[in-house]
Amino acid sequence: MARIQTDIILFGGGIAGLWALNRLLQSGYSAVLLESAGLGGVQTLSSQGIIHGGTKYALSGALSDSAKAIGAMPGRWRACLTGHGELDLSAVRISAEHQYLWSTEGLASKLAGFFAGKLMQSRMRALDAAEAPALFQTQDFRGRLYRLDEPVLDIPSLIEVLSVQARHRCFHLAEQAWEPLPGGKGIRLQEGTELHGQSIVLCAGAGNEALLRRFGRSTPAMQLRPLHMLMARGRLPLLYGHCLGASANPRLTITSHRDEEGRVVWYLGGQPAESGVTRGFEEQIEAGRRELAVVLPWVDFTAVEWSSFRVDRAEPEQPGGKRPDSSFLDAAEGLITLWPTKLAFAPLLADRLLTTLEDQGIAPRGSDTAHIPLPPAAQAAPPWERAQRWI
Repeated sequence: MARIQTDIILFGGGIAGLWALNRLLQSGYSAVLLESAGLGGVQTLSSQGIIHGGTKYALSGALSDSAKAIGAMPGRWRACLTGHGELDLSAVRISAEHQYLWSTEGLASKLAGFFAGKLMQSRMRALDAAEAPALFQTQDFRGRLYRLDEPVLDIPSLIEVLSVQARHRCFHLAEQAWEPLPGGKGIRLQEGTELHGQSIVLCAGAGNEALLRRFGRSTPAMQLRPLHMLMARGRLPLLYGHCLGASANPRLTITSHRDEEGRVVWYLGGQPAESGVTRGFEEQIEAGRRELAVVLPWVDFTAVEWSSFRVDRAEPEQPGGKRPDSSFLDAAEGLITLWPTKLAFAPLLADRLLTTLEDQGIAPRGSDTAHIPLPPAAQAAPPWERAQRWI
Protein backbone atom coordinates (compact mmCIF):
# COMPACT_ATOMS: atom_id res chain seq x y z
CA MET A 1 0.00 0.00 0.00
CA ALA A 2 1.41 3.38 -1.06
CA ARG A 3 1.74 6.08 1.59
CA ILE A 4 2.14 9.71 0.52
CA GLN A 5 3.02 12.41 3.04
CA THR A 6 2.22 16.08 2.60
CA ASP A 7 1.93 18.98 5.03
CA ILE A 8 -1.61 20.19 4.38
CA ILE A 9 -4.61 18.55 2.67
CA LEU A 10 -7.28 21.01 1.54
CA PHE A 11 -10.82 20.04 0.53
CA GLY A 12 -12.57 22.51 -1.78
CA GLY A 13 -11.39 24.40 -4.86
CA GLY A 14 -13.28 27.67 -4.55
CA ILE A 15 -11.69 31.03 -3.73
CA ALA A 16 -10.90 30.04 -0.11
CA GLY A 17 -9.14 26.82 -1.07
CA LEU A 18 -7.24 28.22 -4.04
CA TRP A 19 -6.05 31.34 -2.23
CA ALA A 20 -5.02 29.32 0.81
CA LEU A 21 -3.23 26.76 -1.37
CA ASN A 22 -1.18 29.43 -3.11
CA ARG A 23 -0.25 31.10 0.18
CA LEU A 24 0.72 27.75 1.73
CA LEU A 25 2.97 26.87 -1.20
CA GLN A 26 4.45 30.37 -1.10
CA SER A 27 5.22 29.86 2.61
CA GLY A 28 7.09 26.61 1.97
CA TYR A 29 4.39 24.11 2.87
CA SER A 30 3.75 21.02 0.80
CA ALA A 31 -0.01 21.12 0.14
CA VAL A 32 -2.59 19.48 -2.10
CA LEU A 33 -6.12 20.55 -2.92
CA LEU A 34 -8.90 18.03 -3.52
CA GLU A 35 -12.05 19.07 -5.43
CA SER A 36 -15.06 16.81 -6.04
CA ALA A 37 -16.55 18.85 -8.90
CA GLY A 38 -14.78 21.72 -10.70
CA LEU A 39 -12.37 24.45 -9.59
CA GLY A 40 -14.33 27.56 -8.78
CA GLY A 41 -16.86 25.44 -7.00
CA VAL A 42 -20.42 26.61 -6.71
CA GLN A 43 -20.43 29.71 -4.56
CA THR A 44 -17.30 31.36 -5.99
CA LEU A 45 -18.36 31.13 -9.62
CA SER A 46 -21.84 32.23 -8.60
CA SER A 47 -20.50 35.45 -7.06
CA GLN A 48 -20.67 38.68 -9.01
CA GLY A 49 -16.93 39.29 -8.81
CA ILE A 50 -17.22 42.47 -6.74
CA ILE A 51 -14.35 43.16 -4.35
CA HIS A 52 -16.45 44.82 -1.67
CA GLY A 53 -14.94 47.47 0.55
CA GLY A 54 -17.94 48.03 2.80
CA THR A 55 -19.85 50.77 1.02
CA LYS A 56 -22.91 48.61 0.40
CA TYR A 57 -23.03 47.90 4.14
CA ALA A 58 -23.02 51.63 4.98
CA LEU A 59 -26.22 52.47 3.10
CA SER A 60 -28.23 52.59 6.33
CA GLY A 61 -26.18 55.58 7.51
CA ALA A 62 -24.11 53.70 10.11
CA LEU A 63 -20.68 52.17 9.64
CA SER A 64 -21.49 48.54 10.44
CA ASP A 65 -19.13 45.87 11.70
CA SER A 66 -19.29 44.34 8.20
CA ALA A 67 -18.14 47.61 6.64
CA LYS A 68 -15.27 47.93 9.11
CA ALA A 69 -14.08 44.34 8.65
CA ILE A 70 -14.03 44.43 4.87
CA GLY A 71 -12.76 47.98 4.42
CA ALA A 72 -9.11 47.05 3.77
CA MET A 73 -9.84 44.32 1.25
CA PRO A 74 -9.97 46.33 -2.03
CA GLY A 75 -6.49 47.69 -1.33
CA ARG A 76 -5.04 44.22 -0.77
CA TRP A 77 -6.69 42.90 -3.91
CA ARG A 78 -5.51 45.86 -6.01
CA ALA A 79 -1.93 45.25 -4.87
CA CYS A 80 -2.22 41.64 -6.07
CA LEU A 81 -3.87 42.70 -9.33
CA THR A 82 -0.90 44.95 -10.10
CA GLY A 83 1.55 42.17 -9.27
CA HIS A 84 2.77 43.78 -6.04
CA GLY A 85 0.72 41.94 -3.44
CA GLU A 86 0.97 38.65 -1.59
CA LEU A 87 -0.07 36.80 -4.76
CA ASP A 88 0.56 37.82 -8.35
CA LEU A 89 -2.85 38.31 -9.95
CA SER A 90 -1.65 40.64 -12.70
CA ALA A 91 -2.96 38.21 -15.34
CA VAL A 92 -6.52 38.29 -13.96
CA ARG A 93 -9.01 40.14 -16.16
CA ILE A 94 -10.57 43.13 -14.44
CA SER A 95 -14.13 43.56 -15.70
CA ALA A 96 -14.38 47.08 -14.29
CA GLU A 97 -12.08 49.28 -12.24
CA HIS A 98 -15.07 50.81 -10.49
CA GLN A 99 -18.83 50.49 -10.15
CA TYR A 100 -21.73 52.89 -10.18
CA LEU A 101 -24.43 53.49 -7.61
CA TRP A 102 -27.58 55.18 -8.80
CA SER A 103 -30.77 56.24 -7.10
CA THR A 104 -34.28 56.43 -8.43
CA GLU A 105 -36.40 59.52 -7.90
CA GLY A 106 -37.53 58.32 -4.46
CA LEU A 107 -36.28 60.35 -1.49
CA ALA A 108 -35.24 57.32 0.56
CA SER A 109 -33.07 56.06 -2.26
CA LYS A 110 -31.36 59.44 -2.58
CA LEU A 111 -30.72 59.60 1.17
CA ALA A 112 -29.15 56.15 1.17
CA GLY A 113 -26.65 57.37 -1.39
CA PHE A 114 -25.99 60.50 0.66
CA PHE A 115 -25.18 58.51 3.80
CA ALA A 116 -22.94 56.09 1.92
CA GLY A 117 -21.10 59.04 0.41
CA LYS A 118 -20.49 60.66 3.80
CA LEU A 119 -19.27 57.45 5.42
CA MET A 120 -17.14 56.14 2.59
CA GLN A 121 -15.92 59.35 0.95
CA SER A 122 -12.54 57.84 0.09
CA ARG A 123 -14.21 55.33 -2.23
CA MET A 124 -17.21 57.06 -3.75
CA ARG A 125 -18.17 60.42 -5.12
CA ALA A 126 -21.17 61.96 -6.78
CA LEU A 127 -20.99 62.42 -10.57
CA ASP A 128 -22.47 65.21 -12.61
CA ALA A 129 -24.21 64.62 -15.92
CA ALA A 130 -21.05 65.16 -17.99
CA GLU A 131 -19.19 62.42 -16.08
CA ALA A 132 -21.98 59.86 -16.33
CA PRO A 133 -21.58 56.77 -18.52
CA ALA A 134 -23.63 56.72 -21.71
CA LEU A 135 -26.37 54.57 -20.15
CA PHE A 136 -27.26 57.38 -17.72
CA GLN A 137 -26.87 60.30 -20.13
CA THR A 138 -30.57 60.58 -20.79
CA GLN A 139 -33.28 62.97 -19.66
CA ASP A 140 -35.22 59.98 -18.40
CA PHE A 141 -32.70 59.46 -15.59
CA ARG A 142 -33.74 61.73 -12.72
CA GLY A 143 -31.90 60.14 -9.83
CA ARG A 144 -28.41 60.63 -8.47
CA LEU A 145 -25.28 58.86 -9.67
CA TYR A 146 -22.14 57.94 -7.75
CA ARG A 147 -18.90 56.24 -8.72
CA LEU A 148 -17.64 53.59 -6.34
CA ASP A 149 -13.93 52.75 -6.31
CA GLU A 150 -14.25 48.98 -5.86
CA PRO A 151 -13.17 46.68 -8.73
CA VAL A 152 -15.14 43.91 -10.38
CA LEU A 153 -13.20 40.82 -11.45
CA ASP A 154 -13.82 38.22 -14.11
CA ILE A 155 -14.17 35.22 -11.80
CA PRO A 156 -13.35 32.49 -14.38
CA SER A 157 -10.11 34.38 -15.08
CA LEU A 158 -9.33 34.61 -11.37
CA ILE A 159 -9.86 30.87 -10.88
CA GLU A 160 -7.69 30.09 -13.90
CA VAL A 161 -4.79 32.23 -12.67
CA LEU A 162 -4.89 30.83 -9.14
CA SER A 163 -5.05 27.23 -10.36
CA VAL A 164 -2.25 27.71 -12.90
CA GLN A 165 0.02 29.09 -10.19
CA ALA A 166 -0.67 25.95 -8.16
CA ARG A 167 -0.55 23.51 -11.07
CA HIS A 168 0.02 19.86 -10.20
CA ARG A 169 -1.42 20.50 -6.73
CA CYS A 170 -5.14 20.49 -7.57
CA PHE A 171 -6.74 17.05 -7.92
CA HIS A 172 -10.20 15.73 -8.66
CA LEU A 173 -11.50 13.39 -5.96
CA ALA A 174 -15.06 12.09 -6.17
CA GLU A 175 -17.10 12.45 -2.99
CA GLN A 176 -17.35 8.71 -2.36
CA ALA A 177 -13.84 7.77 -3.53
CA TRP A 178 -12.12 8.09 -0.16
CA GLU A 179 -12.45 7.50 3.56
CA PRO A 180 -10.82 9.20 6.54
CA LEU A 181 -7.96 7.49 8.27
CA PRO A 182 -8.13 6.89 12.02
CA GLY A 183 -6.91 9.93 13.92
CA GLY A 184 -8.14 12.42 11.32
CA LYS A 185 -4.69 13.16 9.83
CA GLY A 186 -5.23 11.69 6.40
CA ILE A 187 -7.45 9.83 3.96
CA ARG A 188 -7.41 6.50 2.15
CA LEU A 189 -8.25 6.50 -1.55
CA GLN A 190 -10.38 3.77 -3.10
CA GLU A 191 -7.41 2.06 -4.72
CA GLY A 192 -5.63 1.88 -1.39
CA THR A 193 -3.19 4.81 -1.44
CA GLU A 194 -3.01 6.67 1.87
CA LEU A 195 -2.53 10.44 1.84
CA HIS A 196 -1.27 11.78 5.16
CA GLY A 197 -1.00 15.39 6.28
CA GLN A 198 -0.07 17.36 9.36
CA SER A 199 -3.45 19.07 9.10
CA ILE A 200 -6.63 18.86 7.03
CA VAL A 201 -8.37 22.06 5.96
CA LEU A 202 -12.03 22.11 4.95
CA CYS A 203 -12.86 25.01 2.64
CA ALA A 204 -15.63 23.52 0.52
CA GLY A 205 -18.41 26.03 1.19
CA ALA A 206 -21.71 24.22 1.51
CA GLY A 207 -19.80 20.95 1.27
CA ASN A 208 -18.13 21.57 4.64
CA GLU A 209 -21.11 20.20 6.55
CA ALA A 210 -20.93 16.77 4.87
CA LEU A 211 -17.14 16.74 5.17
CA LEU A 212 -17.34 17.45 8.89
CA ARG A 213 -19.75 14.55 9.32
CA ARG A 214 -17.39 12.36 7.30
CA PHE A 215 -14.65 13.10 9.81
CA GLY A 216 -17.02 12.41 12.71
CA ARG A 217 -17.59 16.06 13.66
CA SER A 218 -20.82 17.95 14.27
CA THR A 219 -19.27 21.39 14.75
CA PRO A 220 -18.79 24.09 13.64
CA ALA A 221 -22.44 24.33 12.56
CA MET A 222 -23.28 25.76 9.14
CA GLN A 223 -26.13 27.91 7.92
CA LEU A 224 -27.38 28.44 4.38
CA ARG A 225 -28.83 31.70 3.07
CA PRO A 226 -30.50 30.95 -0.27
CA LEU A 227 -30.51 33.16 -3.36
CA HIS A 228 -32.46 32.98 -6.63
CA MET A 229 -30.17 34.74 -9.10
CA LEU A 230 -31.31 36.20 -12.41
CA MET A 231 -29.50 36.43 -15.75
CA ALA A 232 -30.44 38.47 -18.81
CA ARG A 233 -28.58 38.23 -22.11
CA GLY A 234 -28.78 40.09 -25.39
CA ARG A 235 -27.81 43.47 -26.84
CA LEU A 236 -27.17 45.12 -23.53
CA PRO A 237 -24.64 47.79 -22.51
CA LEU A 238 -21.94 46.87 -20.03
CA LEU A 239 -23.00 47.88 -16.54
CA TYR A 240 -21.47 47.29 -13.12
CA GLY A 241 -23.40 48.82 -10.29
CA HIS A 242 -26.04 48.97 -7.64
CA CYS A 243 -29.42 50.65 -7.66
CA LEU A 244 -29.93 52.18 -4.23
CA GLY A 245 -33.12 51.41 -2.36
CA ALA A 246 -34.69 52.40 0.91
CA SER A 247 -33.04 49.63 2.93
CA ALA A 248 -29.46 48.95 4.02
CA ASN A 249 -29.03 46.59 1.05
CA PRO A 250 -28.91 47.62 -2.62
CA ARG A 251 -32.24 47.36 -4.38
CA LEU A 252 -30.53 45.67 -7.34
CA THR A 253 -26.93 44.73 -8.22
CA ILE A 254 -25.92 44.25 -11.86
CA THR A 255 -22.62 42.97 -13.22
CA SER A 256 -21.89 42.30 -16.91
CA HIS A 257 -20.19 39.32 -18.53
CA ARG A 258 -19.71 37.92 -22.01
CA ASP A 259 -20.68 34.35 -22.78
CA GLU A 260 -18.84 32.01 -25.13
CA GLU A 261 -20.69 33.51 -28.10
CA GLY A 262 -19.77 37.06 -27.16
CA ARG A 263 -23.24 38.05 -25.94
CA VAL A 264 -23.50 40.40 -22.96
CA VAL A 265 -25.02 38.75 -19.90
CA TRP A 266 -26.36 40.85 -17.07
CA TYR A 267 -26.06 38.99 -13.79
CA LEU A 268 -28.59 40.32 -11.27
CA GLY A 269 -28.36 40.11 -7.50
CA GLY A 270 -29.51 42.23 -4.59
CA GLN A 271 -33.02 42.22 -3.18
CA PRO A 272 -34.65 40.33 -6.12
CA ALA A 273 -32.27 37.42 -5.51
CA GLU A 274 -33.17 37.31 -1.83
CA SER A 275 -36.92 37.83 -2.14
CA GLY A 276 -37.06 35.49 -5.14
CA VAL A 277 -36.31 32.33 -3.18
CA THR A 278 -40.05 31.70 -2.83
CA ARG A 279 -40.72 32.21 -6.55
CA GLY A 280 -40.53 29.67 -9.35
CA PHE A 281 -38.47 30.05 -12.54
CA GLU A 282 -40.94 31.99 -14.68
CA GLU A 283 -42.32 33.98 -11.75
CA GLN A 284 -38.81 35.09 -10.79
CA ILE A 285 -38.05 36.16 -14.35
CA GLU A 286 -41.26 38.18 -14.52
CA ALA A 287 -40.29 39.87 -11.25
CA GLY A 288 -36.88 40.68 -12.73
CA ARG A 289 -38.45 42.21 -15.82
CA ARG A 290 -40.67 44.41 -13.66
CA GLU A 291 -37.76 45.52 -11.51
CA LEU A 292 -35.57 46.52 -14.47
CA ALA A 293 -38.49 48.45 -15.95
CA VAL A 294 -38.63 50.50 -12.75
CA VAL A 295 -34.92 51.12 -12.10
CA LEU A 296 -33.88 51.54 -15.78
CA PRO A 297 -37.15 52.52 -17.51
CA TRP A 298 -35.47 54.03 -20.57
CA VAL A 299 -33.70 50.77 -21.57
CA ASP A 300 -35.41 48.47 -24.11
CA PHE A 301 -35.44 44.89 -22.82
CA THR A 302 -37.92 43.41 -25.31
CA ALA A 303 -35.31 41.28 -27.16
CA VAL A 304 -33.54 40.08 -24.02
CA GLU A 305 -33.50 36.41 -22.98
CA TRP A 306 -33.80 35.45 -19.34
CA SER A 307 -32.76 32.60 -17.07
CA SER A 308 -32.39 32.02 -13.34
CA PHE A 309 -30.74 29.59 -10.94
CA ARG A 310 -30.61 28.93 -7.24
CA VAL A 311 -27.50 28.99 -5.07
CA ASP A 312 -26.91 28.88 -1.34
CA ARG A 313 -24.51 31.10 0.56
CA ALA A 314 -22.81 28.78 3.04
CA GLU A 315 -21.60 30.34 6.27
CA PRO A 316 -20.93 29.50 9.92
CA GLU A 317 -24.14 29.43 11.89
CA GLN A 318 -25.04 32.79 13.43
CA PRO A 319 -27.66 33.79 16.01
CA GLY A 320 -30.90 34.46 14.19
CA GLY A 321 -29.32 33.43 10.89
CA LYS A 322 -27.81 36.88 10.41
CA ARG A 323 -24.95 37.55 7.99
CA PRO A 324 -21.45 37.05 9.49
CA ASP A 325 -19.37 40.21 9.77
CA SER A 326 -16.08 38.64 8.68
CA SER A 327 -14.41 35.43 7.56
CA PHE A 328 -14.50 32.35 9.80
CA LEU A 329 -11.92 29.81 10.93
CA ASP A 330 -12.30 26.99 13.44
CA ALA A 331 -9.44 24.69 14.44
CA ALA A 332 -9.92 21.53 16.47
CA GLU A 333 -7.88 18.32 16.73
CA GLY A 334 -6.03 18.56 13.43
CA LEU A 335 -9.05 19.70 11.43
CA ILE A 336 -9.44 23.32 10.31
CA THR A 337 -12.74 24.57 8.89
CA LEU A 338 -12.93 27.77 6.82
CA TRP A 339 -15.70 29.91 5.38
CA PRO A 340 -14.67 33.16 3.68
CA THR A 341 -18.31 34.47 3.80
CA LYS A 342 -17.35 36.96 1.07
CA LEU A 343 -15.09 36.66 -1.97
CA ALA A 344 -13.16 39.72 -0.82
CA PHE A 345 -12.20 38.09 2.49
CA ALA A 346 -10.04 35.37 0.90
CA PRO A 347 -6.70 37.12 1.68
CA LEU A 348 -7.68 37.68 5.31
CA LEU A 349 -8.76 34.07 5.70
CA ALA A 350 -5.43 32.79 4.35
CA ASP A 351 -3.64 35.01 6.89
CA ARG A 352 -5.66 33.43 9.67
CA LEU A 353 -4.90 29.94 8.39
CA LEU A 354 -1.14 30.54 8.33
CA THR A 355 -1.25 32.05 11.82
CA THR A 356 -3.25 29.06 13.10
CA LEU A 357 -0.75 26.58 11.66
CA GLU A 358 2.10 28.49 13.27
CA ASP A 359 0.29 28.59 16.62
CA GLN A 360 -0.25 24.83 16.40
CA GLY A 361 3.44 24.25 15.74
CA ILE A 362 2.83 22.97 12.21
CA ALA A 363 5.87 23.95 10.16
CA PRO A 364 6.75 23.03 6.56
CA ARG A 365 8.44 19.65 6.31
CA GLY A 366 8.28 19.12 2.56
CA SER A 367 7.25 15.92 0.81
CA ASP A 368 6.89 14.24 -2.55
CA THR A 369 3.33 14.59 -3.89
CA ALA A 370 4.23 13.93 -7.51
CA HIS A 371 2.73 10.43 -7.50
CA ILE A 372 -0.77 11.04 -6.16
CA PRO A 373 -2.97 8.69 -8.24
CA LEU A 374 -5.68 11.25 -8.99
CA PRO A 375 -6.55 13.21 -12.14
CA PRO A 376 -6.09 16.98 -12.20
CA ALA A 377 -9.11 19.05 -11.24
CA ALA A 378 -10.75 20.88 -14.15
CA GLN A 379 -12.23 24.35 -13.96
CA ALA A 380 -16.01 24.63 -13.58
CA ALA A 381 -18.13 26.73 -15.94
CA PRO A 382 -19.83 29.98 -14.85
CA PRO A 383 -23.61 29.90 -14.32
CA TRP A 384 -24.51 31.58 -17.62
CA GLU A 385 -22.77 28.76 -19.47
CA ARG A 386 -24.46 26.07 -17.37
CA ALA A 387 -28.01 27.40 -17.74
CA GLN A 388 -30.14 24.92 -19.70
CA ARG A 389 -33.21 27.08 -20.14
CA TRP A 390 -33.57 30.65 -21.42
CA ILE A 391 -36.89 32.36 -22.19
